[in-house]
Amino acid sequence: MLRARRYTPVTPGLIPTGELAPVADTPFDFTTPHVIGARIGENHAQLRFGGGYDHNWVLDSTDGSLALAATVREPASGRIMEVLTTEPGIQFYTGNFLDGNVPGKSGAAYPYRSGFCLETQHFPDSVNQPNFPSTILRPGQTYRSTTVYRFSAR
Repeated sequence: MLRARRYTPVTPGLIPTGELAPVADTPFDFTTPHVIGARIGENHAQLRFGGGYDHNWVLDSTDGSLALAATVREPASGRIMEVLTTEPGIQFYTGNFLDGNVPGKSGAAYPYRSGFCLETQHFPDSVNQPNFPSTILRPGQTYRSTTVYRFSAR
């Protein structure tokens, strides 16, 4: 589940358009729990551009306080991962460019869509998008960010 009601659409080259699009009634709506792959094959331009999910979600909590951004549950094992962050966005990527040809940890092959990432961040291309939160850091300013990946089992 992602605590986000908007996401940042991309061009066919995966560059953000600068738009903040609603997730409601789209395959990008994870405000209630869904299996990651349940809607990944839908005929939606944004899914075609990324070959699946490879987008930034605009988090509901953007005031800089540490807040719950995402919850992932694996029903068979009962494992739960919660992501808390002070960042305004989270990139959700579903392994769309994995093909098993680049060896991973201990030589393991990672086939197409065999994993996913939740990467907390400012919005991609923010410096060129006036609708996005600024990422400019001036001399003398300090940038601090906190992200917590919390794991449990039930």
